[in-house]
Amino acid sequence: MNMEVAGRLTALRRKMAETGADLVAIGPGAHMQWLLGFHPHADERPCMLFVGAEREAFLMPALNVEGTRENTDIAFHAWSDDEGPAAALADALADVDAAKARRIALDETMRADFALLMVDALPAAARSFTADTIGALRMRKDAGEYRLIKENAQINDRAMLAAFAAVRPGVTELEIAEVVRNHYPTEGAKAVFTIIGSGPNGAYPHHATGSRKLRDGDAIVIDIGGTKDGFFSDMTRMAAVGRPPDGYEEVHAIVDAAVEAALKAARPGVQAKAVDAAARGVITDAGYGDYFVHRTGHGLGIEVHEPPYLTSVSDTVLETGMVFSIEPGIYIPGRFGIRLEEIVILREDGPEIFSELPRSVHLAGR
Repeated sequence: MNMEVAGRLTALRRKMAETGADLVAIGPGAHMQWLLGFHPHADERPCMLFVGAEREAFLMPALNVEGTRENTDIAFHAWSDDEGPAAALADALADVDAAKARRIALDETMRADFALLMVDALPAAARSFTADTIGALRMRKDAGEYRLIKENAQINDRAMLAAFAAVRPGVTELEIAEVVRNHYPTEGAKAVFTIIGSGPNGAYPHHATGSRKLRDGDAIVIDIGGTKDGFFSDMTRMAAVGRPPDGYEEVHAIVDAAVEAALKAARPGVQAKAVDAAARGVITDAGYGDYFVHRTGHGLGIEVHEPPYLTSVSDTVLETGMVFSIEPGIYIPGRFGIRLEEIVILREDGPEIFSELPRSVHLAGR
């Protein structure tokens, strides 16, 4: 077991002791990837990592044993298709002394049938999800994670510049998206999403990029993200073809002011909903409250969307090391939409922005 995995297991057990969780059950996915640096193939065959107070053990489908063993020396309790998982599950739980568990924390992203196996096996134990154990640990990024997120952000900056260069009358949304997608592999990354919303399509926050051709006077929402070395990027900037539409400058200034208000509000010890309120207040006071139709932000790391979530009801207390987006928007049906998105890491004195691109509109053909 390498030192990073050992350190994360130790940190997880510390959180378990603080929160009263006697056992954590994790399925193949992002939580396991963060904890161990890998996860086995995820399918319908029950596969779980159990972390107890002193030991950890895998319930492992037999056909995954050989391919997974090269990644870990954690004990495997294997089962084959002709046997079923019941006996191996009982052995794995005994290995981590699960019979004494008064509360188990279940990976909220695992398959429901996996979770029900745990509920049936330990019916007397209270149950919760992993938000206050492994989830809480994942929200605070270390120096290595910061470096990888920063690298991805810089690649995304250059992908955005490629998008700007492709903006001109007659080009379709899909053609701009193709330029963006083609950029990531030039830097060893992979495209994840490319939302290109031109003209009235920009009023749909998650517009399905399509065949509409750009026209003079269009405002264009460009929301893109990629991945490299297991981490993600995400950023939204605005472009316009020629002169932006009437009212654009006013709305852009309001959204930018909302970003600034959220950046000012984001401090260690502040609840996430206070950051949402700061951004939302600017937009509401300007008379556009009904046109800000989504949360202010989401966490980012080994998933594009992960905790913390900056919503109007989130009680999550922000801490140093948390990485999240700040992305208020105003969407005016039939006309245009404006979203400006920064990914930040929270420092003691406030947020540090990963992107190095300004939030001003890129004016194509001007």
